[in-house]
Amino acid sequence: MDNKLILIDGNSIAYRAFFALPLLNNDKGVYTNAVYGFTTMLLKILEEEKPSHILVAFDAGKTTFRHKTFQEYKGGRQKTPPELSEQFPILREVLDAFSIKHYELPEYEADDIIGTLAKRAEKDNWQVNIISGDKDLLQLVSDNVKVSLTRKGLSEVDTYTPSFLKEKLDIKPDQVIHMKALMGDNSDNIPGVPGVGEKTAIKLLTQFETLEKLFDNLDDVSGKKLKEKLETHKQDAFMSKELVTIQCESPIAVEMDDIAYNGYDARKVMAIFKELSFQSLLNRVSTEGEHNDLSEIRTLSQVQVDEVDTITEHMLTDLVAIELEMLGDNYHTDTIIGIGLVNNQKKYFIPTEVALHSDIFKKWAEDGSKQKFVFDAKKVRVALLKHDIRIEGIEFDLLLASYLIDPSENHHDIPAISHRFGNNDVLFDEEVYGKGAKMKVPEHDELVQHVTRKTTMIFELKEIVEQELKENSQYELFKELELPLALILGEMEAIGVEVDKGRLLSMGAELQERLKMIEAEVHELAGEPFNLNSPKQLGPILFEKLGLPVIKKTKTGYSTSADILEQLQDQHEIIPKLLLYRQLGKLQSTYIEGLLKVIHPKTNKIHTRYNQALTQTGRLSSTEPNLQNIPIRLEEGKKIRQAFIPSKENWVIFAADYSQIELRVLAHIAKDDKLIQAFKDDMDIHTRTAMEVFHVDKHDVTANMRRHAKAVNFGIVYGISDYGLSQSLGITRKEAQQFIDRYLDSYPGVKNYMDEIVHDAKQKGYVTTLMNRRRYLQDITSRNFNRRSFAERTAMNTPIQGSAADIIKLAMINLFYQLDEEKLQARMIMQVHDELIIEAPREEVDQLKELVPSVMENAIELDVPLKVDYAYGDTWFDAK
Repeated sequence: MDNKLILIDGNSIAYRAFFALPLLNNDKGVYTNAVYGFTTMLLKILEEEKPSHILVAFDAGKTTFRHKTFQEYKGGRQKTPPELSEQFPILREVLDAFSIKHYELPEYEADDIIGTLAKRAEKDNWQVNIISGDKDLLQLVSDNVKVSLTRKGLSEVDTYTPSFLKEKLDIKPDQVIHMKALMGDNSDNIPGVPGVGEKTAIKLLTQFETLEKLFDNLDDVSGKKLKEKLETHKQDAFMSKELVTIQCESPIAVEMDDIAYNGYDARKVMAIFKELSFQSLLNRVSTEGEHNDLSEIRTLSQVQVDEVDTITEHMLTDLVAIELEMLGDNYHTDTIIGIGLVNNQKKYFIPTEVALHSDIFKKWAEDGSKQKFVFDAKKVRVALLKHDIRIEGIEFDLLLASYLIDPSENHHDIPAISHRFGNNDVLFDEEVYGKGAKMKVPEHDELVQHVTRKTTMIFELKEIVEQELKENSQYELFKELELPLALILGEMEAIGVEVDKGRLLSMGAELQERLKMIEAEVHELAGEPFNLNSPKQLGPILFEKLGLPVIKKTKTGYSTSADILEQLQDQHEIIPKLLLYRQLGKLQSTYIEGLLKVIHPKTNKIHTRYNQALTQTGRLSSTEPNLQNIPIRLEEGKKIRQAFIPSKENWVIFAADYSQIELRVLAHIAKDDKLIQAFKDDMDIHTRTAMEVFHVDKHDVTANMRRHAKAVNFGIVYGISDYGLSQSLGITRKEAQQFIDRYLDSYPGVKNYMDEIVHDAKQKGYVTTLMNRRRYLQDITSRNFNRRSFAERTAMNTPIQGSAADIIKLAMINLFYQLDEEKLQARMIMQVHDELIIEAPREEVDQLKELVPSVMENAIELDVPLKVDYAYGDTWFDAK
């Protein structure tokens, strides 16, 4: 058949995905597990089914026409967790990127939309496949309509045809509504007949075929109690039938032409996958049809450029934009392929070898009185330091300025910024150089035009962008914090961190031995050898030989995923060993081998790259390696820090970190008297919160009470919901909500802060940190509840997280200059979360003990004292 229609029950599949996967979020803190699971299934459907038409149906709201029949319809359902609600708008954006129609109809449910379209298609002899987790849709099954029902999670699907339905439930499709009418449905609060389950309903329908015939022949029903229940609840049964019957003539405004599917634009899909951090899905996106021919995209405007083979002083005036063009994004390893130089009179393209071998260029670059405008000051400093040129006098950084103006923008490269300010002459780098492994230097003329055009945009945008920063009261944040920090981060990256390669190798060998020991222990417990990494071999051992309860099965056998094993860890001593085996295996592959891969062959150091213009809160992140992710929960993970060592003999690693900085910022911003006093009294804040919430004295606070208090303390900072807290503490949502309510009653200042910050955000459209960092919240006044609730949660936590990030950055700047002023050899080499790591000669430790905490604790004046803990040792591990 030419016409194949796929109909997806959007709410059902999203719910399944949400509860099947652990809570995931991208680097902006947006929850994505439901979207990820849904998208994974969607890709599979598109790959396998190749539909000609497709639609995703959503429920329009809580009230439907069925509520007129039964007001309590769906009345027993728990409130949707906000972590899921917030993902529905994102899911719609993903569908838009795929060019897939999605639709909802007020007063009707997704089932009714699906039923209406399925019947239309069936009349025209189309092939229809309905994807859902809802058995109600089985009433639509026919020779042309199949229903694919997800079972536990999303990986297992049963595809119902009339014959499979008969085999599985021993009923026909038109009997599904009669079965549901008799048995009811707790999830939808459909009463049915009490005491009648699926088996009894099917038995009755086998004898009487329909509900009507059953009640016409009640005397023929065997069993006195069953007959009495049927007599008593006849009205409920017929009402239930009405409720479960899908309305297949819904007044939808969708025609078949509207849902025709001609594929997707790979670039749009890849863009949203990158935004959501769905790296593992990128390689599943077909790139066929992408245009790489520049002439098909747009032509560059001609730029008058002077190419030079020597540098003269008149080129290097006081106000010059400079751009170092590199092929790739790792300026530690990539080479400079050309340099653009633009002043208010001329545009120049300078070949790399000309600039890097010019004494005039070096003198100008290192002259702090010569003002320079750049894109990415950190990149420029690091790239030139490799050639023994320490650039000074950078007065403007287009990357940082664009990021501060709106951190929610996904792209802060020169072409994207240029386009946002109305100039489309600049091509994106991948349009010029290609992507990934296909990157190559273009023809010389094209390279010259591209580099100088980008440099021109830096020069032309400087005044416009600076003016916007001033209007936003962000110029000081830009000039006093972000710009100096960029150059300091460049120094830190260039210095790098010494790594004991031999220690890493020996750790790897130790882990291998440990893995072998665990493997032998598991084999002994299993009574036979097998491949621990093979689910096909592990499944039968656990669930057949050892007789452990089966929680989930897949098409290929038993599920042995981590979440399944965690549920079974009290059932048999083999399970904890298997979990440990997997954790150690990940340490070995991801961290030991991963760190070995990024050690620079010449310096023997790790040169991580700090991302200063990525997170919307202002937090720094890092790549290659991601220092924030080095594991510390497992003892073996902590020991990885033993490989991080000083770069010189008789030096030490000195680590200092802020204690509970976000909670201290919360106390200051919220002006909560109890929180402020607790910190002034240097009291353990989690104990204090436990005292308030549980109404007990200090000596009566148990370890479990403190654990609960700690979870809610930090949860409040991150805008936690009852669902999120219930998951982290293993309690019910009701208990979690009671806990949150008691917390807010105990700290009324925090409650007032939350109410006021949301109110202010609705008035302004953004929130700010203590240093005027902005985060725009476009959805703060949205009529869509899910979008609005996410924006409200973001409004509450951004000033806290962002202010903490600003304080740490300010401390880094002050410490950098203080170390220089004191003429100490000590130098910062890493920043991880709330921690600064320094390497220093051992004889400077006593000075650092005084200097570092003093600088960090006095970075800013708050209503509560900042507190810094420090330690030092021969390795980073010893300093913790």
